[in-house]
Amino acid sequence: MHEKPRIALLLGGTSPEKVVSKHSAASIYSAVKNLGYECKLINPAYGNYQPERPEDFFAEEDRYETTNRNYVEAVNSKMFDDVDLAFIGLHGKWGEDGTLQSLLELRGIKYTGSGVLSSALCMDKAMSKILFHHYGVTTPRWFSVDKKSFTIDSSIKMIEKDFGFPAVIKPNDQGSTVGLTVCKDSSQVKAAMDKSFEFSDKTLVEEYISGKELTVAILDDKALPVLEIKPKSGLYDFESKYTSGMSEYIVPADIPGDVAVKMQEQALLAFKALDCKVYGRADFRMNEHHEIFCLEVNTLPGMTSLSLVPKMAQAVGISFEQLIERIIRLSL
Repeated sequence: MHEKPRIALLLGGTSPEKVVSKHSAASIYSAVKNLGYECKLINPAYGNYQPERPEDFFAEEDRYETTNRNYVEAVNSKMFDDVDLAFIGLHGKWGEDGTLQSLLELRGIKYTGSGVLSSALCMDKAMSKILFHHYGVTTPRWFSVDKKSFTIDSSIKMIEKDFGFPAVIKPNDQGSTVGLTVCKDSSQVKAAMDKSFEFSDKTLVEEYISGKELTVAILDDKALPVLEIKPKSGLYDFESKYTSGMSEYIVPADIPGDVAVKMQEQALLAFKALDCKVYGRADFRMNEHHEIFCLEVNTLPGMTSLSLVPKMAQAVGISFEQLIERIIRLSL
Protein backbone atom coordinates (compact mmCIF):
# COMPACT_ATOMS: atom_id res chain seq x y z
CA MET A 1 0.00 0.00 0.00
CA HIS A 2 1.33 3.42 -0.93
CA GLU A 3 1.48 6.19 1.68
CA LYS A 4 -1.55 7.79 -0.01
CA PRO A 5 -3.61 5.05 -1.71
CA ARG A 6 -3.51 5.14 -5.50
CA ILE A 7 -6.95 4.98 -7.03
CA ALA A 8 -8.29 3.76 -10.36
CA LEU A 9 -11.69 5.27 -11.08
CA LEU A 10 -13.64 2.84 -13.28
CA LEU A 11 -16.37 4.32 -15.46
CA GLY A 12 -18.39 3.86 -18.62
CA GLY A 13 -18.79 0.17 -19.38
CA THR A 14 -21.30 -1.43 -21.73
CA SER A 15 -24.65 -1.19 -19.88
CA PRO A 16 -27.54 1.08 -20.96
CA GLU A 17 -26.54 3.24 -17.98
CA LYS A 18 -23.02 4.02 -19.20
CA VAL A 19 -23.76 7.72 -19.83
CA VAL A 20 -25.03 8.06 -16.24
CA SER A 21 -21.83 6.33 -15.10
CA LYS A 22 -19.74 8.95 -16.88
CA HIS A 23 -21.64 11.77 -15.14
CA SER A 24 -21.15 10.09 -11.75
CA ALA A 25 -17.47 9.52 -12.44
CA ALA A 26 -16.89 13.16 -13.43
CA SER A 27 -18.12 14.25 -9.97
CA ILE A 28 -16.13 11.52 -8.20
CA TYR A 29 -12.96 12.33 -10.17
CA SER A 30 -13.13 16.00 -9.20
CA ALA A 31 -13.58 15.10 -5.52
CA VAL A 32 -10.78 12.51 -5.52
CA LYS A 33 -8.35 14.97 -7.11
CA ASN A 34 -9.35 17.71 -4.64
CA LEU A 35 -8.71 15.26 -1.80
CA GLY A 36 -5.14 14.85 -3.04
CA TYR A 37 -5.30 11.26 -4.30
CA GLU A 38 -3.37 10.05 -7.31
CA CYS A 39 -6.14 8.85 -9.62
CA LYS A 40 -6.18 7.24 -13.05
CA LEU A 41 -9.29 6.81 -15.18
CA ILE A 42 -10.07 3.44 -16.73
CA ASN A 43 -13.04 2.47 -18.87
CA PRO A 44 -12.88 -1.36 -18.67
CA ALA A 45 -15.02 -1.69 -21.81
CA TYR A 46 -12.16 -0.14 -23.84
CA GLY A 47 -9.68 -2.87 -22.84
CA ASN A 48 -6.07 -1.82 -23.42
CA TYR A 49 -7.03 1.23 -25.50
CA GLN A 50 -7.65 4.11 -23.09
CA PRO A 51 -7.92 7.83 -23.92
CA GLU A 52 -5.05 10.07 -22.88
CA ARG A 53 -7.13 13.12 -21.90
CA PRO A 54 -9.48 12.92 -18.88
CA GLU A 55 -12.25 14.81 -20.69
CA ASP A 56 -12.41 12.07 -23.36
CA PHE A 57 -13.42 9.53 -20.70
CA PHE A 58 -16.47 11.64 -19.80
CA ALA A 59 -17.66 12.23 -23.37
CA GLU A 60 -21.13 10.75 -23.92
CA GLU A 61 -20.04 9.18 -27.22
CA ASP A 62 -17.56 6.33 -26.70
CA ARG A 63 -14.04 6.97 -28.02
CA TYR A 64 -13.33 3.31 -28.83
CA GLU A 65 -15.28 0.13 -29.46
CA THR A 66 -16.72 -1.24 -26.20
CA THR A 67 -17.10 -4.97 -25.49
CA ASN A 68 -17.62 -7.13 -22.42
CA ARG A 69 -14.52 -9.15 -23.32
CA ASN A 70 -12.46 -5.98 -22.98
CA TYR A 71 -13.21 -5.95 -19.24
CA VAL A 72 -11.06 -9.09 -18.81
CA GLU A 73 -8.25 -7.57 -20.88
CA ALA A 74 -8.36 -4.28 -18.93
CA VAL A 75 -8.38 -5.79 -15.43
CA ASN A 76 -5.60 -8.23 -16.39
CA SER A 77 -3.40 -5.46 -17.83
CA LYS A 78 -0.49 -3.49 -16.37
CA MET A 79 -2.87 -0.54 -15.86
CA PHE A 80 -3.80 -2.06 -12.49
CA ASP A 81 -0.25 -2.92 -11.35
CA ASP A 82 0.13 0.11 -9.07
CA VAL A 83 -3.52 0.46 -7.99
CA ASP A 84 -4.46 0.21 -4.29
CA LEU A 85 -8.21 0.70 -4.75
CA ALA A 86 -10.63 0.55 -7.66
CA PHE A 87 -13.38 3.14 -7.17
CA ILE A 88 -16.27 1.65 -9.15
CA GLY A 89 -18.21 4.40 -10.87
CA LEU A 90 -20.12 2.06 -13.18
CA HIS A 91 -23.88 1.51 -13.00
CA GLY A 92 -26.07 -1.37 -14.13
CA LYS A 93 -25.17 -4.65 -15.77
CA TRP A 94 -21.51 -5.69 -16.07
CA GLY A 95 -20.45 -3.09 -13.51
CA GLU A 96 -22.86 -3.25 -10.60
CA ASP A 97 -23.85 -6.93 -10.80
CA GLY A 98 -20.74 -8.65 -9.39
CA THR A 99 -19.10 -9.37 -12.76
CA LEU A 100 -16.46 -6.63 -12.52
CA GLN A 101 -16.12 -7.23 -8.77
CA SER A 102 -15.18 -10.88 -9.40
CA LEU A 103 -12.49 -9.88 -11.91
CA LEU A 104 -11.02 -7.41 -9.40
CA GLU A 105 -11.03 -10.09 -6.68
CA LEU A 106 -9.22 -12.53 -8.97
CA ARG A 107 -6.64 -9.79 -9.54
CA GLY A 108 -6.38 -9.10 -5.78
CA ILE A 109 -7.50 -5.48 -6.05
CA LYS A 110 -9.69 -3.88 -3.39
CA TYR A 111 -12.76 -2.03 -4.67
CA THR A 112 -15.49 0.25 -3.39
CA GLY A 113 -18.89 -0.98 -2.26
CA SER A 114 -20.40 -4.43 -1.93
CA GLY A 115 -18.87 -7.81 -2.76
CA VAL A 116 -19.54 -10.21 -5.62
CA LEU A 117 -22.54 -12.09 -4.20
CA SER A 118 -24.39 -9.09 -2.75
CA SER A 119 -23.82 -7.10 -5.95
CA ALA A 120 -25.32 -9.97 -7.97
CA LEU A 121 -28.26 -10.39 -5.57
CA CYS A 122 -29.14 -6.68 -5.60
CA MET A 123 -29.07 -6.55 -9.39
CA ASP A 124 -31.40 -9.56 -9.56
CA LYS A 125 -34.70 -8.02 -8.42
CA ALA A 126 -36.49 -11.36 -7.99
CA MET A 127 -33.71 -12.79 -5.79
CA SER A 128 -33.67 -9.56 -3.74
CA LYS A 129 -37.38 -9.93 -3.08
CA ILE A 130 -37.04 -13.56 -2.00
CA LEU A 131 -34.49 -12.45 0.60
CA PHE A 132 -36.62 -9.44 1.61
CA HIS A 133 -39.50 -11.83 2.28
CA HIS A 134 -37.26 -14.13 4.34
CA TYR A 135 -35.86 -11.32 6.50
CA GLY A 136 -39.13 -9.42 7.03
CA VAL A 137 -38.58 -6.51 4.65
CA THR A 138 -41.98 -5.48 3.26
CA THR A 139 -41.99 -5.40 -0.55
CA PRO A 140 -44.76 -5.13 -3.18
CA ARG A 141 -46.36 -8.38 -4.38
CA TRP A 142 -44.70 -9.71 -7.52
CA PHE A 143 -43.92 -12.57 -9.87
CA SER A 144 -41.29 -13.03 -12.55
CA VAL A 145 -41.65 -14.30 -16.11
CA ASP A 146 -39.07 -15.89 -18.38
CA LYS A 147 -38.68 -14.75 -21.98
CA LYS A 148 -38.68 -18.32 -23.34
CA SER A 149 -41.71 -19.70 -21.54
CA PHE A 150 -44.15 -16.83 -20.85
CA THR A 151 -47.40 -15.99 -22.63
CA ILE A 152 -49.20 -12.65 -22.54
CA ASP A 153 -52.52 -14.26 -21.56
CA SER A 154 -51.06 -16.14 -18.60
CA SER A 155 -49.21 -13.01 -17.41
CA ILE A 156 -52.41 -10.93 -17.52
CA LYS A 157 -54.30 -13.65 -15.61
CA MET A 158 -51.59 -13.73 -12.93
CA ILE A 159 -51.66 -9.93 -12.55
CA GLU A 160 -55.46 -9.97 -12.18
CA LYS A 161 -55.34 -12.86 -9.69
CA ASP A 162 -52.37 -11.68 -7.57
CA PHE A 163 -52.77 -7.89 -7.29
CA GLY A 164 -54.61 -6.30 -10.23
CA PHE A 165 -53.86 -3.17 -12.24
CA PRO A 166 -52.02 -0.85 -12.35
CA ALA A 167 -48.94 -3.06 -12.45
CA VAL A 168 -45.24 -2.35 -12.91
CA ILE A 169 -43.36 -4.31 -15.57
CA LYS A 170 -39.56 -4.01 -15.64
CA PRO A 171 -36.42 -5.95 -16.55
CA ASN A 172 -35.21 -8.16 -13.70
CA ASP A 173 -31.61 -6.95 -13.85
CA GLN A 174 -31.41 -3.31 -14.93
CA GLY A 175 -31.24 -0.06 -12.98
CA SER A 176 -32.27 3.58 -13.54
CA THR A 177 -35.82 2.44 -14.48
CA VAL A 178 -34.44 1.25 -17.86
CA GLY A 179 -37.21 -0.64 -19.68
CA LEU A 180 -39.83 0.05 -16.98
CA THR A 181 -43.55 0.55 -17.72
CA VAL A 182 -46.52 1.18 -15.42
CA CYS A 183 -49.46 -0.64 -17.05
CA LYS A 184 -52.87 0.85 -16.30
CA ASP A 185 -54.77 -2.07 -17.82
CA SER A 186 -54.32 -5.37 -19.68
CA SER A 187 -54.10 -3.69 -23.11
CA GLN A 188 -50.66 -2.28 -22.20
CA VAL A 189 -49.06 -5.52 -21.03
CA LYS A 190 -47.75 -6.82 -24.38
CA ALA A 191 -45.90 -3.60 -25.26
CA ALA A 192 -44.50 -3.40 -21.72
CA MET A 193 -43.27 -7.02 -21.87
CA ASP A 194 -41.67 -6.46 -25.28
CA LYS A 195 -39.90 -3.37 -23.96
CA SER A 196 -38.65 -5.17 -20.85
CA PHE A 197 -37.39 -8.17 -22.80
CA GLU A 198 -35.22 -5.86 -24.92
CA PHE A 199 -33.02 -5.46 -21.84
CA SER A 200 -33.29 -8.80 -20.03
CA ASP A 201 -34.37 -12.42 -20.50
CA LYS A 202 -36.36 -12.20 -17.27
CA THR A 203 -39.06 -9.68 -16.38
CA LEU A 204 -40.39 -8.68 -12.99
CA VAL A 205 -44.11 -7.96 -12.74
CA GLU A 206 -44.93 -6.04 -9.58
CA GLU A 207 -47.87 -4.55 -7.73
CA TYR A 208 -47.99 -0.77 -8.24
CA ILE A 209 -47.94 1.14 -4.96
CA SER A 210 -49.65 4.50 -5.33
CA GLY A 211 -48.15 7.23 -3.15
CA LYS A 212 -44.80 8.79 -2.34
CA GLU A 213 -41.40 7.91 -3.78
CA LEU A 214 -38.84 7.73 -0.96
CA THR A 215 -35.28 6.55 -0.48
CA VAL A 216 -32.77 5.94 2.32
CA ALA A 217 -28.99 5.91 1.95
CA ILE A 218 -26.83 3.62 4.08
CA LEU A 219 -23.28 4.67 4.92
CA ASP A 220 -21.05 2.61 7.24
CA ASP A 221 -24.04 0.56 8.49
CA LYS A 222 -25.99 3.69 9.45
CA ALA A 223 -29.17 4.96 7.80
CA LEU A 224 -29.13 8.60 6.62
CA PRO A 225 -32.29 10.78 6.68
CA VAL A 226 -35.18 9.72 4.43
CA LEU A 227 -35.42 11.66 1.16
CA GLU A 228 -38.65 12.23 -0.78
CA ILE A 229 -38.62 12.52 -4.57
CA LYS A 230 -41.35 14.51 -6.30
CA PRO A 231 -41.06 13.91 -10.07
CA LYS A 232 -42.90 16.56 -12.07
CA SER A 233 -44.06 13.92 -14.57
CA GLY A 234 -45.58 11.79 -11.80
CA LEU A 235 -43.22 8.87 -12.52
CA TYR A 236 -39.58 8.85 -11.41
CA ASP A 237 -38.31 7.51 -14.73
CA PHE A 238 -34.97 7.86 -16.52
CA GLU A 239 -35.72 11.40 -17.73
CA SER A 240 -36.92 12.54 -14.28
CA LYS A 241 -33.76 11.12 -12.67
CA TYR A 242 -31.18 12.66 -14.95
CA THR A 243 -32.69 15.91 -16.25
CA SER A 244 -32.13 18.97 -14.10
CA GLY A 245 -35.39 20.52 -12.84
CA MET A 246 -37.53 17.45 -13.60
CA SER A 247 -37.79 16.39 -9.95
CA GLU A 248 -37.96 18.06 -6.54
CA TYR A 249 -36.09 16.56 -3.57
CA ILE A 250 -37.09 16.97 0.08
CA VAL A 251 -34.69 15.83 2.80
CA PRO A 252 -35.56 15.06 5.50
CA ALA A 253 -38.81 13.84 3.91
CA ASP A 254 -42.06 15.42 5.08
CA ILE A 255 -43.47 12.24 6.63
CA PRO A 256 -44.39 11.25 10.22
CA GLY A 257 -41.33 10.70 12.44
CA ASP A 258 -42.25 7.13 13.38
CA VAL A 259 -42.66 6.23 9.69
CA ALA A 260 -39.25 7.72 8.89
CA VAL A 261 -37.64 5.67 11.69
CA LYS A 262 -39.34 2.49 10.47
CA MET A 263 -38.16 3.18 6.91
CA GLN A 264 -34.58 3.65 8.11
CA GLU A 265 -34.84 0.35 10.01
CA GLN A 266 -36.23 -1.43 6.93
CA ALA A 267 -33.49 0.09 4.74
CA LEU A 268 -30.79 -1.19 7.09
CA LEU A 269 -32.51 -4.60 7.30
CA ALA A 270 -32.67 -4.84 3.49
CA PHE A 271 -29.01 -3.74 3.20
CA LYS A 272 -27.89 -6.41 5.66
CA ALA A 273 -30.22 -9.11 4.27
CA LEU A 274 -28.37 -8.78 0.97
CA ASP A 275 -24.98 -8.64 2.76
CA CYS A 276 -24.14 -5.20 1.34
CA LYS A 277 -21.05 -3.28 2.41
CA VAL A 278 -19.77 0.31 2.78
CA TYR A 279 -22.66 2.26 1.18
CA GLY A 280 -25.84 1.84 -0.80
CA ARG A 281 -29.39 3.10 -1.20
CA ALA A 282 -32.74 1.44 -0.53
CA ASP A 283 -35.75 2.68 -2.52
CA PHE A 284 -39.30 2.71 -1.17
CA ARG A 285 -42.90 3.58 -1.95
CA MET A 286 -45.32 4.73 0.75
CA ASN A 287 -49.10 4.59 0.29
CA GLU A 288 -51.76 6.91 1.74
CA HIS A 289 -51.98 4.74 4.90
CA HIS A 290 -48.25 5.31 5.56
CA GLU A 291 -47.48 1.67 4.75
CA ILE A 292 -43.98 1.36 3.33
CA PHE A 293 -42.69 -1.05 0.66
CA CYS A 294 -39.04 -1.61 -0.24
CA LEU A 295 -38.49 -1.87 -3.99
CA GLU A 296 -34.76 -2.62 -4.20
CA VAL A 297 -31.28 -1.88 -2.91
CA ASN A 298 -28.72 -0.13 -5.12
CA THR A 299 -25.12 -1.13 -4.39
CA LEU A 300 -23.55 1.56 -6.59
CA PRO A 301 -26.00 4.48 -6.42
CA GLY A 302 -25.55 7.52 -8.63
CA MET A 303 -22.99 10.17 -7.70
CA THR A 304 -23.96 13.00 -10.06
CA SER A 305 -24.92 16.53 -9.02
CA LEU A 306 -28.58 15.39 -9.11
CA SER A 307 -27.96 12.16 -7.19
CA LEU A 308 -29.74 11.18 -4.01
CA VAL A 309 -27.01 9.77 -1.73
CA PRO A 310 -24.99 13.04 -1.74
CA LYS A 311 -28.19 14.97 -0.90
CA MET A 312 -28.90 12.71 2.10
CA ALA A 313 -25.28 12.94 3.26
CA GLN A 314 -25.43 16.72 2.98
CA ALA A 315 -28.49 16.72 5.29
CA VAL A 316 -26.29 15.39 8.12
CA GLY A 317 -23.38 17.70 7.36
CA ILE A 318 -21.31 15.37 5.16
CA SER A 319 -20.02 17.22 2.08
CA PHE A 320 -19.57 15.44 -1.25
CA GLU A 321 -15.79 15.27 -0.80
CA GLN A 322 -16.19 13.94 2.75
CA LEU A 323 -18.61 11.30 1.42
CA ILE A 324 -16.07 10.17 -1.20
CA GLU A 325 -13.31 10.11 1.44
CA ARG A 326 -15.50 7.95 3.72
CA ILE A 327 -16.26 5.50 0.89
CA ILE A 328 -12.55 5.19 0.07
CA ARG A 329 -11.52 4.65 3.73
CA LEU A 330 -14.32 2.17 4.45
CA SER A 331 -13.54 0.20 1.28
CA LEU A 332 -9.84 -0.05 2.18
